[in-house]
Amino acid sequence: MKKIGVIGGSGVYNFDDVELVSKHVVETPFGHPSGPVLELKIADTHFYFLARHGEGHRITPSEINYRANIYALKAIGVDTVISVSAVGSLKAEYAPGHFVLPSQFIDWTKGMRARSFFDKGVVGHVSNAYPIHAELQDALATVLSGTDISFHKGGTYICIEGPQFSTRAESELYRSFGADVIGMTNVPEAFLAKEAGMAYGAVSMVTDYDCWKDEHCTVEEIMKVMSGNYTSAQTLIKKLIPHLQNNPIAVEPENKYAIVTAEKFISSEQKEVHRILFS
Repeated sequence: MKKIGVIGGSGVYNFDDVELVSKHVVETPFGHPSGPVLELKIADTHFYFLARHGEGHRITPSEINYRANIYALKAIGVDTVISVSAVGSLKAEYAPGHFVLPSQFIDWTKGMRARSFFDKGVVGHVSNAYPIHAELQDALATVLSGTDISFHKGGTYICIEGPQFSTRAESELYRSFGADVIGMTNVPEAFLAKEAGMAYGAVSMVTDYDCWKDEHCTVEEIMKVMSGNYTSAQTLIKKLIPHLQNNPIAVEPENKYAIVTAEKFISSEQKEVHRILFS
């Protein structure tokens, strides 16, 4: 049976009307995750939830321990990850309140984030040509089609460092790249999920038009839209979890042959990390 994990971003810190089965406090070789992994149940289907920014939204995008978060989920057996996060729109047709299911990412962060499990004498390479699992994206679109949530399938998410929002010049630059939405958290999260052999799907919840449009948007206004997005996210996840259990996706890990370092140079501690990642 598949184990499904949900990583909740801005505005998604918990789920209403679901049963809490247990809290998993996971120790990782990469430090502490954002918080305990909650094991929840919907309609007799278990899934796992991790609040990306921690309880009370205390962790900035740059301070999130992405490696620990992904490793913690993998360590308890999760092989399918759904990311839910707030984004700004870089296209007029992607309005606040809409959901976007991106297919691609552009990394525009500043190098502050640990972005790979392969380091400290171990070299490994995993393709990120297609960071989103296509079958998982299809499942998200199928479930959204059965709701009244407006959504768009496909597109490119550009990830900036944050926590500051863009300047107008930067926003116009990102639009010139062909990016569709802008956020602060899906990179390196998506890439680490690839390295861990997990299927990754993203739900980008539009809160505003960044700053390229000639209309001012305050944080207060963004929070108001976020409240509506939270309700929509609840609707999606509560339908998606049973759907994925009844219609399981195929997860083919792309990390099996990642390591190029000779085995004799790999420590026993590193081999234990790889045992989890490649299981």
